[in-house]
Amino acid sequence: MPQVNKLRTALSGERGGDTAPSSSARLRAALTVFFALDGFLFAGWVVRIPAIKHQTGASASTLGLALLGVSAGAVITMMLTGRLCRRYGSHTVTVACGVLLSLSIALPAQTGSALALGLVLLFFGAAYGGLNVAMNSAAVDLVSALRRPVMPSFHAAFSFGGMAGAGIGGLVAGSLSPATHLFALTGLGLLVTAVTAPVLLRGRPAAPATELSAADAPDRPKGMGTHARRIVVLFGVIALCTAYGEGALAEWGALHLSQDLGATPGLAAAGYSLFALTMAIGRLTGTALLERFGQTRTLVAGGATAAAGMLLGALAPAVWLVLLGFAVAGLGLANIFPVAVGRAGALAGPSGVAAASTLGYGGMLLGPPVIGFLADWISLPVALTTVTLLAATAAVLGWAARNAGEHPND
Repeated sequence: MPQVNKLRTALSGERGGDTAPSSSARLRAALTVFFALDGFLFAGWVVRIPAIKHQTGASASTLGLALLGVSAGAVITMMLTGRLCRRYGSHTVTVACGVLLSLSIALPAQTGSALALGLVLLFFGAAYGGLNVAMNSAAVDLVSALRRPVMPSFHAAFSFGGMAGAGIGGLVAGSLSPATHLFALTGLGLLVTAVTAPVLLRGRPAAPATELSAADAPDRPKGMGTHARRIVVLFGVIALCTAYGEGALAEWGALHLSQDLGATPGLAAAGYSLFALTMAIGRLTGTALLERFGQTRTLVAGGATAAAGMLLGALAPAVWLVLLGFAVAGLGLANIFPVAVGRAGALAGPSGVAAASTLGYGGMLLGPPVIGFLADWISLPVALTTVTLLAATAAVLGWAARNAGEHPND
């Protein structure tokens, strides 16, 4: 299938691998651990949001404003991390950001007001955004060297890490205070980083795709013309629409279950864990779906499925129906982000991947504060229906972009 081949080209590049198989396997394993750790730590913070909301006495709108600190810190860092990776190497920056994220996760539980929470979340967001850009940059280079479309496996590791973090968080939510729980996550994060870091720091970074010659990659675009730039933005918007839903469920799903439906802390935490599980399963099967149905149908079906699932998750009157809706939404959202970023990369190489990824992560980080303001203005269930609206928008845009990229440089 031509579209699948284009995705494979965008993810794996067209070059001979010069990294020893054993070294590449170790690097892949180390990066997988960092993706999983990122999801694990983020989910650990997410499931304690209801308790920290109560601890700080924040309303829905002030909590949303405090959560904006995560977005602001991440966006600022994302704009700088690319330069840091070029100067110091993506492996070094990944390790540094892993340490900072592990340290920063303990801080929210030490705050007593929404203002203080917002300030420490600036630091947390900066570490989170930096780690995401750095490890994705390292992964793109490794995928190019391996010449295999293994990028979905890294994102699956993030989802499995999120599932584990939310599951463990749910188990300890009733017995451990947020401060104890998050401090334990700091210790675990530092330990995992210390064990894994030597593999990245000693490993030879894969040659980035920007170093490929025209002979090595004759079909890769040499630049981004006006038409290609517009299409890259289109795929970035698709990524944003779906990442918005992931961020909204991560930071408001547990609160919706506990506040609106009276779920216990453990059951409320299970909502995000279930969502992360189905998203991980969807990503593990993503390559097979693309090969069987193609990119356009995968995008459209995924967006429609996520929209239906989230409508059920937002408005259903029973906890089990909400959990079912979250699970269906996870399956629908699973592969839209990787496909959108892959299509952008097929059009414009690494610059396309970077642009679409930044827009996508922006949606994940901006979604929670938007939900907070809407929840205070209307209600949280109605605010969560914006996830349905944006997932449906992604499906429509995916269909509209079915012929995109035929003339990427005009």
